[in-house]
Order: sequence, then C-alpha cells, then structure tokens
Amino acid sequence: MNKKLLISKYVFFDIIAALVVWVLFMIFRRVVNDGQLFSSISVFVPNFNYYSNLFLFPILCVAIHYLSGYYVNPIKESKITEFFTTFFSSAIISVIIFFVLLLDDAVVSYQNYYYSLLVLFVLMFTITFVVRAVQSASIRNHFKRKKWTINTLIIGTGENAGRIADEIQKNSLFNSLVGFIKADSHEKDINQEQIVGSLFDVGRVIDAMNVKEVIVALDDTNEQRIFNIINKLFQYNIEIQFTPRLYEILTGRVRIQKYGLNPLVSITQPTMTDWELCVKRSFDIFVSAFSLLLLSPLMLYFFIAIRLDSKGSAIFKQERIGLHGKSFEMLKFRTMQSNAEKGTPKLSSSTDDRVTKVGRMMRKYRFDEIPQFINVIRGDMSIVGPRPERKFYIDQIIQEAPYYCLLYQIRPGLTSWGPIKIGYSDTIDKMIERLNYDIVYMENMNLMTDMKIILSTLEIIFGGKGV
Repeated sequence: MNKKLLISKYVFFDIIAALVVWVLFMIFRRVVNDGQLFSSISVFVPNFNYYSNLFLFPILCVAIHYLSGYYVNPIKESKITEFFTTFFSSAIISVIIFFVLLLDDAVVSYQNYYYSLLVLFVLMFTITFVVRAVQSASIRNHFKRKKWTINTLIIGTGENAGRIADEIQKNSLFNSLVGFIKADSHEKDINQEQIVGSLFDVGRVIDAMNVKEVIVALDDTNEQRIFNIINKLFQYNIEIQFTPRLYEILTGRVRIQKYGLNPLVSITQPTMTDWELCVKRSFDIFVSAFSLLLLSPLMLYFFIAIRLDSKGSAIFKQERIGLHGKSFEMLKFRTMQSNAEKGTPKLSSSTDDRVTKVGRMMRKYRFDEIPQFINVIRGDMSIVGPRPERKFYIDQIIQEAPYYCLLYQIRPGLTSWGPIKIGYSDTIDKMIERLNYDIVYMENMNLMTDMKIILSTLEIIFGGKGV
C-alpha cells in the first residue's frame, strides 16, 4: 500500500467529480436562463466562460478540499468525518462560485440566484460524496481482505503490550501485528515466538518488515526510558504511539483511537487539526513567496554588502535537525567571519567578536534570516515553529531534557515563543529554557497562536530588538 498513491487517487476522482458537477450545472443554468434545453447543441457549450471555468472549477475544488484537511489521511477517515468534511467543503465551494460567477448575471430574479446556489451545492455534495464513498469502500475492502495492511510493531513484551496486541488482532481494520521488540529483560515475555528483535536492532526490524506504526507499550513507564526509545525511532518515517502516563491523561492529550478501548498518545501527530495544518502550510508558502518577491531588492543589497564587508560567500548553509528528526540545510545571510567555528560548533552571543559589522546590523533586525523563506517553501521549515538546532547541541540537550524529541513532530520555524522570550541562546541552559517555551507552543498549536507569535516577532523586528 502506497499512501501517496492512494491520496493521489482521491484527488483524481475529486477532479472527475468536479468536472461532472460543472457540466451538469452549466446545463442547468442554460435551462433556467433560456427556458429551453434542446434549442441547439450549444447547450453543452454555454457562452459564459465555459472552457476556462471548466479548467478553473476543479482547481478551486481541489484547493478547498485540501484546505479542509481531507487529503491529510483520507484512508482512516471515519464515514461521519468524511460526510461532514465533504458537506462543509461543498458549501464553501458553492458560496464562492455564487459570488464569483452568478452575481455577474443579468438580474432576472434573485430567487433564481438562491435556487442556483442550492442546485450547485446539492450537485457538488452528492456527486463528490458518492464518488468518495465508493473509493473509501473499495479501500476498506482491500484492508478487510488483508490485501493491504499497516504493519505494526510493539515495543515491550509484558502485560501492557499483550493488551494492545489483543486489541489490534480483534478490532483493527487497518493494522497487522508483525511482532514484539524486547525492551526490558525484567518484563515477562507474553509470547516468545513473536519476539522479532531487541532495541539494539529495532532499525533492522523496521526496514525488514516494512513497519509503518510502532507502539511503545512498556510496563515500566519511566520517562527517561520512554524518551530514549522515542529518540531511536524518530529517524524512521513511521507513526509512533505510546500508552499514556498520568500526565497525558490529566492534560487531555489521550484519545481513544483505533484499538478498541485502549487509549494511546501519538507522538508523531501535531495537536493542530488536519484543516489547520493545511491552512498553516498554505499560509507558509504564500507568505514566503510574497516576502521573497517583496524583499528581493533588500536581499540583493545585503548580498553585495556582505561580500564587500568580509571574505566568503554571502549565503551561509548549516545542517540542522527538523521534522521527524531529519537533517536539512538551513540558509542564512552570513553574519560572521568565514570559518568562524573552524570545525568546532560554538554558540553565538550578542557580544560575539566573530560577528561582522554588516552581520551585527542584520541580526538586530533579523534580516539574516530572510533566506529561510526558501527553506519554508521547500518544506524544511514553517514560519512559526521551534527553532531548529544542530545535532551537536541536541545530543547535549537530550542529556538534560530527553523530551526534546517531542519537537520532531512539527516543522521547525523562523520564529516561536522560545526565540521571542529567550533570544539568542549562548548556553545549553538557555537552550533548554527556550525548549520549554517551544514545548508549550507545541501543546497549544493553533492558527490564532501562530498569529500572536508573528505579531510579536514583527514588534521585535521593527523595534530592532533582534540582539
């Protein structure tokens, strides 16, 4: 089962549904406007921008469906969620078309406008939902027959692991248990034959068995051990869940998911809803592209100024750790002398003598971070999110704060509460303090919080408080 291929099929059939809706709606409009159906073959080629709208309408539909969050994981959407998501996206599409297209018509009767709006909505919702329902039924049938499945691995061999395994085998439509990982020599083995490896070779097991989901189900809920295991798992492109402790229960992070009544906490799913994630990503791309275009003269100025001020490239590239613990190359305008670290990572401060004259001015107004809009468009970063760190420092932070791995579930950002409250972190203690602010952000992620952080960042930039 290829998730990306399945999602592309949903997109394709939504486009087909949109084309059918548009043709039927154009026929309806011709009948209503002219009062006749078969006066000429032109009924199938109406005179109101038929061909251009035949192309633009499916694009609008797919864009709205994307923003609704439907394409994030349509495979596991419940029938109720699928119904309401389709309902609301169809309503939004119908209203947009109502204002963009119908209000351009000659006024014959406002009753016809509302009647047309209702017809468009009914066509949009009915055809799209039926097509999706057929597609979803076909996919669920493949999972029922185990033609497709999501291979699931349990870390732990005690009673807790046994309960989760029973629920998967009895109640899960999508998942198949491939075995257990021995994590603790003190745990009583529930089934020796199903133990497929230990923590030392968990990566080999994940690759060999094509594992897509891992559940950490230890009898011992020691935080340090759980986070050590999670840190091992984040380098793989898998969903990670664990059985909750008292903290997750009290803070409301626990959800009863697909394994019967056994609650699990997902460590790879952000707290934002699917539609918020899609709106956030769209906002990131739009704002980044607009900012690069708007600031291009300023970027050219800094490019020249940096080259004249000191030797070396104007753009500085540095490896950072981002989403799912994957490394990426972060871009910045160079603010220090070339080879300032000489191979040994060294934290910067407001009084760092390695900073150039032009670099100090850029840092004051955060101009050095403008190239990171390119990282945002690439998908490495978001506009709002925890600042990405280098592995050299992450390894040190984890010794004191093993929960750093929680940040891997969201894209790092240009700005967040941590940088706003702490600024440049020139010690590991400050980095941990900044981490705690970023954890608070992660637990309260929503679009309104992002806007507050962006406004606070703009205040720092225009006030020249970057250093």
